[in-house]
Formats: sequence, structure tokens, C-alpha cells
Amino acid sequence: MTTPRDVFTALSDGIGEGRFGELSALYAEDTVVEHPQAVPRPTRLTGRAAVHERFASPLVGALRLKRKNVVVHETTDPEVIVAEYDYDAESVETGRTIEAANVHVLRVRDGLIVHSRDYHDYLKLAAVRDGVDQLVEAYEQAPPRELSPVTPESAGTVFERLVHGVAGGRWDELPELYAAETHVTHPFLPGSEVLRTRDELRAHFAAGKALNPGFTVADLVTYQGTDPEVLIGEFAYQGEYGGRPVRIANIFVLRVRDGLIVESRDYGDHLAVAGDLGRIPELAAKLTF
Repeated sequence: MTTPRDVFTALSDGIGEGRFGELSALYAEDTVVEHPQAVPRPTRLTGRAAVHERFASPLVGALRLKRKNVVVHETTDPEVIVAEYDYDAESVETGRTIEAANVHVLRVRDGLIVHSRDYHDYLKLAAVRDGVDQLVEAYEQAPPRELSPVTPESAGTVFERLVHGVAGGRWDELPELYAAETHVTHPFLPGSEVLRTRDELRAHFAAGKALNPGFTVADLVTYQGTDPEVLIGEFAYQGEYGGRPVRIANIFVLRVRDGLIVESRDYGDHLAVAGDLGRIPELAAKLTF
């Protein structure tokens, strides 16, 4: 039997080896592939033919991608895995290489991918090939963001208390959701530091409090790992800023012990925030190669 882990391995091996013409065979005929943080707006591909066309795009061959640091989280839904990994991404044109984080949420049925939600570090993948100006242009020309129905507040898990606490402006309460010694990273935010203590988290959340964005939560979905400490959540913060609709897609991978967050990797769409505010060059300046 072909497991979801086997299918992910075949997919990522094929990407690393440049066998893009073969990869659509790993997807079901009626597959759905979503890129919630795509530039400049989320994308959705429906059907194997659309996936094949995507893999045949000239842009796909612009980078040589070598996978590393793979962590596959099996979930209590036997069809679903969540894979975190990094690419050493080398630009064919510039010759430069950068490390870029990625997350895939895969649903596999009968050995084929029926649904995939793919998160990539689009800022790094553009910057390594001197494409930051194209990112700026893409966001300048983007249509208004489409917003989703609000997810009602729930205190079911510490993750839900966290994201609804942010949306509800309960900033001063949020550090107490974390263990006294924790490890919080933001892989898609260049220049960000690891947060290890509640005092560091208080400073982090104080910056959010100062902005007072007034967001709501939408499209919240959680996946419980077969490791009972692992919880993964997808969601979006959305609302208005400067009279324009704002939507920030996220996926968080948490390790929760004794009801407190001891580790979290927060893959937020910081590029989208910078793009909508006209600050991509400032964000890109924090990158290191």
C-alpha cells in the first residue's frame, strides 16, 4: 500500500531531481491544489491537467531545488500528512543559493494526492533570482483581496485561544499560553529572532498591540498529530487596513505539553503584508544569502 508519506517522498524526490514532467501522475484526476500564500493572491488548481501545466511552466525550471530538514507529521486522519522541509534553492540565472522553508498539507487517497495546500517562502525564491522588483509590481497590480466568513471564536485548543486572542486584542494574556521555556520561530519572516521566554513573547505581542490591527479569524482548520503533542493549524487573519481588505494566510506547527506551547513554527504570510503596504524592499533587505 502506498502511504501519504510515500507519495510525499516521491513528489519531493521528483522535484529535487528535476523530473517535473512526471509529477502530475502522483495526483488524482480531480485533484485540488491550493497555494494560500501565492503571489500576489491565493491560487487554486483543479484537475491533473492543470497540475501538469503548472509543473511545465518555465519558471519551475528557473531553480534547482535540493530538499533537506524534512519532518513529516502524520495525523489522526490517516489520509492527511503535514510535511515541513527546507530547500537549498539555487538560481539557474544568478548562480546564488538560499535556504527556503516550505510546508505541504497533503490528503492522499488510493495512492494519489486528492488535495494539497502548499506553502512556500516566495520572497526568498524570488530574491535568489533577482526577482524582488517583480514581486513589488505583482502586488501593485493585484485586485482587492477576497475575504471569507469569520470563524466563530472557540477555546477548544491552546492554538485556538492563541489566534482568537490575537484577533480579539487580548495581547497581554497571550504569553501565558506558552511554557516558561519555549521555542518560537517565524520561518517566513527574514531577520526574525527565536523567542525563548515569556518576556521575549511579551515584547513580541506588545508590538502587535501597538498596531491594533482589529482582525478576525477565518478558515480555521486544525490537524492533530499522531504524536499527541503535535498540533497543526491553518487559518487567516483578515479585516481592513487603510480602507482596504486585508487577509494574511498562516499555518502554525505547534508542540503542546501540559497545555502550554513549548515549540511553535509560525509560517505567516509576511510577504503579503509587506506587499499590500508597499514595503517589500524593506523586507527583502533583511535577507541573507
